[in-house]
Amino acid sequence: MSAVIADSIDVRSLGKVAVLLGGSSAERAVSLMSGQGVLKALRTQGVDAHPFDTGQQSLWQLKEQGFARVFIALHGRGGEDGTVQGALELLGIPYTGPGVAASAMAMDKVLTKRLWRADGLATPDWRLVDSAEGVAQAFAALGAPMIVKPAREGSTIGLAKVELAEECAAAYALAAGYDDEVLCEQFIEGEETTCAIIELDGKAEALPVIRIVAPGGNYDYENKYFGDATQYFCPSGLPDALEQQIRQMSLAAFQSLGCRGWARADVMIRKSDGKAFLLEINTSPGMTSHSLVPMAAGTAGISYEALCLRILAAARLDGTLLPTPHAPGAAESVATPIGGAA
Repeated sequence: MSAVIADSIDVRSLGKVAVLLGGSSAERAVSLMSGQGVLKALRTQGVDAHPFDTGQQSLWQLKEQGFARVFIALHGRGGEDGTVQGALELLGIPYTGPGVAASAMAMDKVLTKRLWRADGLATPDWRLVDSAEGVAQAFAALGAPMIVKPAREGSTIGLAKVELAEECAAAYALAAGYDDEVLCEQFIEGEETTCAIIELDGKAEALPVIRIVAPGGNYDYENKYFGDATQYFCPSGLPDALEQQIRQMSLAAFQSLGCRGWARADVMIRKSDGKAFLLEINTSPGMTSHSLVPMAAGTAGISYEALCLRILAAARLDGTLLPTPHAPGAAESVATPIGGAA
């Protein structure tokens, strides 16, 4: 399928492209790796792509330098929280991924959970706190173990697993070092999975599910991006019915927040009864050598290069649906469901 996607897009019509990378968030190092990978992939497809480090360059230079569209490879605050998306809206430069409101809501884990609950989507119980005493109260209500993390960070940054009451204060201090809003969340013991959603011509499709087995069940920052001990299974090896449930649930989570372009939902499968729970959704997922969206795309027959091109081709502004730049006479089969997605 990757060759079909690549051949069907008129690369020349994409114009001059900026790959936003780096930035100034706690995830700058990972963003630099993602951005360099995307940049290389786009250039191999003939795209006039250039690196643009938002941590060192003013966004106004995008307009001054004549960029026609942007691939956002930023992670964390300032990159996937609606702020850079809002700036690009004002500049009138189409960009990849969800728009301003969807990005802002998805970055706020508490707001995300409230919306999902309102739409009948399962997510672990939680408490929003602003003190160590609040964490202790949440621990008494939610039970052990409990996850404590910043409400508006990603990549497990500032996250702690609390198993004893005396650990609450330290967990709060760690999370509060990144955000003044701290989320306490019921821990779901079981299988960890993730499911990516990508879109073309306004049609969102779920990629195959990835099952993650981290050392000691600890899928932290190091194991996500730099270690080699974590195991990834794609195909997931889950029963077909459960695989389809996770894909449908992830697509519903994507649509609940009003996302577009692409994203990746993290889902836990509770060991005790097999029930699936949404944890969060990433609106600018990693694109490094350890990243999960390219892995799932590969299982669906889409190369890394074709994936980057497909995401870029779907770039747009809020409230607009730009026609996908198909090459003259290209087949329309790119809209075929991926790997059996509904």
